[in-house]
Amino acid sequence: MQERTKPEKVLGPEKVLVIACGMIAREILAVRETLGFTHLELTCLPAEFHYRPDRIAPGMDAAITKARAEGYRHIFVGYADCGTGGALDRICEKHGVARIDGPHCFAFYQGLSAFEEIAEDDMLSFYMTDFLCRQFDAFFMKPLGLDRHPELIQDFFGNYKKLVYLAQTDDPQLERVAQDAARLLGLAYEKRQTGYGDLTTALATAARGS
Repeated sequence: MQERTKPEKVLGPEKVLVIACGMIAREILAVRETLGFTHLELTCLPAEFHYRPDRIAPGMDAAITKARAEGYRHIFVGYADCGTGGALDRICEKHGVARIDGPHCFAFYQGLSAFEEIAEDDMLSFYMTDFLCRQFDAFFMKPLGLDRHPELIQDFFGNYKKLVYLAQTDDPQLERVAQDAARLLGLAYEKRQTGYGDLTTALATAARGS
């Protein structure tokens, strides 16, 4: 009597943990769904670190250490340099992980090659993204006191010439927020429909465990 062999168990891809900036969490989840990478998991550092870049590297160091202790072998850092002045790269090197290429999210949303071509012309541009449109009051109006003291607008934004809305989605409500913000701040307005830019490529690479 011929002995039956058990079928080999088909294993799916190993889990990949993305430790990201809270400002791009929604976008990472959207890319994950589009690409069908169900093995890609997400945890985030506080979005407020965008304005406290000195907290990003130590926060990431602790988060990666915790993830390793929990058994994650494949980890990807969902940040560009984001104002850390190379400190985040040193943490990535320490733990043997990769991050998103580029200086900040405003660059990788546009694509690094495209950003480099217009970076000099954009030096006096104030960038907004879908996240910053959703959180305009929480991130700008209230913390800066502009809702109580509009006379401070010139102090904070007087050196800018243009507001550039980098749109990840086509949402008329978010665009209205960006347009209203440009008027409030006394800036010219430009919309660039970027989509997710280089974030898609970066996550596709990360999802392969590369």
